[in-house]
Amino acid sequence: MLNEFEKDTYRTIEVPSGEGLFKDRGSKFLGYAFPLQREEEVKEIIQQLKETHCKARHWCYAWQLGKEESSAAYRVNDDGEPNNSAGQPIYGQLLSKDLTNILIVVVRYFGGTKLGVGGLITAYRTAAELALDAAKIVEKTIDVRFKLIFDYQDMNKVMRVIKERNLSIQYQKMEMNCEIEILARKNEAAAIEKTFIALRCLKIERV
Repeated sequence: MLNEFEKDTYRTIEVPSGEGLFKDRGSKFLGYAFPLQREEEVKEIIQQLKETHCKARHWCYAWQLGKEESSAAYRVNDDGEPNNSAGQPIYGQLLSKDLTNILIVVVRYFGGTKLGVGGLITAYRTAAELALDAAKIVEKTIDVRFKLIFDYQDMNKVMRVIKERNLSIQYQKMEMNCEIEILARKNEAAAIEKTFIALRCLKIERV
């Protein structure tokens, strides 16, 4: 059973950020942050940036997915820069701001002067930080989705609990046999489930 102090929120962004620009010895580093729901979205976003910045040299990135630490996944990509000089510094900014479901891409235009590994780490980290500074970070709850199945005659009992608990209805089918899908905040889910079970007039399942 979850205890009341277990974390049930996460930090992310809902819309792409503005552009973060960092310059060093002729090279330009442009940082962008994007909300991310699936790993498959990364390839399309990178392709769009390559079309927009077709004369750039590198498109380095880091992403993280997963609302809970136990299920989090991430990846970093140096895209031809020295190992750990680009993707890892970008990822470090996600960790420092405790963000998930997000992709950061830093596009580099090479200025003709090599910056060295230390210079690259600073540049990619700074461009990622600027992209996040330009983004609106939001905190969201981790929710559990329930399906309620009941007879139409018990509608009032079910709706009373939904209203009292201020639950969000995601789907409903109102016929002789009714179905409603709701969202409950993770740390409140067990108590809400017990409340519905106590009605003794419905079937409840997690979906």
